[in-house]
Amino acid sequence: MPIDLNADLAEGFGPWRMGDDEALLDVVSSANVACGFHAGDPLIMEQTVRAAAARGVDIGAHVGFPDRQGFGRRPMQIDPAELAAMVVYQLGALAGVARANGARMTHMSFHGALGNMAAADEALARPLVEAVARFDPALIVVSSTSRAIEGAAASCGLRVAVTFLADRAYDAQGLLVPRRLPNSVIHDRDAVLARVRRLLRDGVVETYDGTVIASPAQSILLHGDTAGAVALAREIRAEIETGGGSIRPVSALMAEETGA
Repeated sequence: MPIDLNADLAEGFGPWRMGDDEALLDVVSSANVACGFHAGDPLIMEQTVRAAAARGVDIGAHVGFPDRQGFGRRPMQIDPAELAAMVVYQLGALAGVARANGARMTHMSFHGALGNMAAADEALARPLVEAVARFDPALIVVSSTSRAIEGAAASCGLRVAVTFLADRAYDAQGLLVPRRLPNSVIHDRDAVLARVRRLLRDGVVETYDGTVIASPAQSILLHGDTAGAVALAREIRAEIETGGGSIRPVSALMAEETGA
């Protein structure tokens, strides 16, 4: 089956680099680009956009809390209207960089704590997703399983591509388990590959408590900041292709599904 393979990229700042973006861009079909709030800066954004465009990789905004020191993984209590403005600000930044380099932004996703909070809270998801729709109703929202985000997107007429986080544990509702819990991030290569294999074969994932739930994913997400990310990305791509699957950028995949 066709599936998108994406990664969170551009997460360095100034002279500090996070992960091997160039190598990952040779493997993935879509990139979630940090927009300067949880990580990234204008130059890193531009370099990543150019490298992605040169490879035909989709470019998306990875929108997070204004928390570089905590890498956007610390919950912050911010008024939803202010957060919605921050979403628009970050979308505008990446869209501008993409346009100036002859590319276009195809999708967006919520990063870290912001994404986890919105996924679990309909009252928070609604204004943030509405902000995306106001900015560009053609954008695809890439999200882990979330009734809150998917419902808000449906009410705004936005398309959602559900992404499977290969190295993160899920709870029984399909939400991500908090990182503070042991084994919430799966570091074992064989375990990650087994999860991908099961997803592709059966469309399911085993949760943190051992139950099995459906996972109707159109995309598989890799974290570029984790150790061994490039090697793991290559193995996951090989797993997909040797199993008869194909890799498609998220925009192409969603166009095929909707007949657009």
